[in-house]
Amino acid sequence: MQPGPKIALVHDWLTGMRGGEKVLEVLCELYPQATLFTLLHNKGSVSRGIEEMEIHTSFIDRLPFKSGRYRNYLPLFPRAIESFDFSGYDLILSTSHAVAKGARPAPGALHICYCHTPMRYVWEQYDQYFGPGRANLLTRAAMSFFAPRLRRWDVVSSSRVHSFVANSQNVAERIRQYYRRTADVIYPPVNVDQFTVSEGDDGYYLIVSALVPYKRVDLAVEAFKRSGERLLIVGTGPESSRLQSVASRNIEFLGWQPDAELAGLYARCRALIFPGIEDFGIVPLEAMASGKPVVAFGQGGALETVVDDPQRATGVFFREQTPEALKEALVKLGSLKLNPHTIRARAEQFDRKIFKENYRRYVERRVAPVRSSNS
Repeated sequence: MQPGPKIALVHDWLTGMRGGEKVLEVLCELYPQATLFTLLHNKGSVSRGIEEMEIHTSFIDRLPFKSGRYRNYLPLFPRAIESFDFSGYDLILSTSHAVAKGARPAPGALHICYCHTPMRYVWEQYDQYFGPGRANLLTRAAMSFFAPRLRRWDVVSSSRVHSFVANSQNVAERIRQYYRRTADVIYPPVNVDQFTVSEGDDGYYLIVSALVPYKRVDLAVEAFKRSGERLLIVGTGPESSRLQSVASRNIEFLGWQPDAELAGLYARCRALIFPGIEDFGIVPLEAMASGKPVVAFGQGGALETVVDDPQRATGVFFREQTPEALKEALVKLGSLKLNPHTIRARAEQFDRKIFKENYRRYVERRVAPVRSSNS
C-alpha cells in the first residue's frame, strides 16, 4: 500500500478560538499526524486539539509584545511565512485570512488553501484599520508605504496555491476579484451538538465578536446606549478599551468565555446582534443552533446563513450601518413569530460533520491525481 502524503497544516496565528481556529481544529482532527506551522502561538489560547499538535512558529513568535500587538508586525508577515521550509512535505493545507496562503510548497507538492478572505488589512477593510481616527499618524504613514507592497505580495503569492476553497460565495467572489482565481465553496463548521434549543430568554441581547474595527461593535454600542436595553458583549481585542469608555451601564463586557458559558449565554439571550460585514460568520449559526434569531447587517456572509423571510425567518437584516437602522430592525424582530426549532434546523445545514466530510473528500479528490502521477 502506498503511504499517505506527509502533511503540513499552515495557519496565520494562534491567539484565540475564533472562526478560523474552529476550521483548523477540524483539520487537526482529520490529519492528527500533520505538522502545524503558524507565525506565532500564544500558548493555551486555542483548543486542546490544536495545542496537542506539533507546532512550529516563525521569528514573529520571538518578537517583543507579540502576544497582544502582533498585528503591528504586519509588514514582516510575508517574510515570516516564507521562512518556513516545507521540503519533505507532499501536501500543504493552509487556512488563511492573511499570509498563510503564501506558504511555498516544495517542487511536486500540492497546496490547497482554505481561504477565509484575501488579506483584509490591505484590501476592502484598509480604512477600517488604518483610516483617520483608526490609527495614529505614524502608523498611517507607515501603512501608506507598506500597503501597496503587501497587496502586490498578496496577489503574487496566490500563485503558490493549486486549489482555493472559499468559506462562502462572498469570499469566492473576492478571490476572483483580487487573485483572478476560481474557488470552490465549502461552508465552515458549526458544532451544532454543542448547543441546545431554548424557547425562553433573560431579556438581554448578545454580541460575540473580536473587538476589532470592522466588526462594527461600536454601532451596536451606540444603538443600545439610546435604547437602554441590556446588551452583553463577549470578546476582546484592540477596540475593547475605547468601546468600554463610551458604553452606558446597560452594556456589559464579559471578555472571552469558555465554550460551556458561551452556550449558556446563547441559550438565554433574546437575539444575537451581528453588525459587521463578515466573510462568512460562524457566530450567527451558533446562535441559531440555540434557537435564537439574528439581527444582522445585510451584506457579506450573513446573506448566506440568516433567512429574512417571514415564513421561515431565522432573523432580520438592517440595510444601513447606522444605529437607527439597527434599532428599526429590533422593532421588526419583535413583531415576528419565530419558531426556535425552525431556526435550529437552518443551523444544522452547516453542521461540523458535514464540513468534515466535504473537506476530506475534497482533499482526496485533489491528492489522487498527484499520487497517481508519482507512482
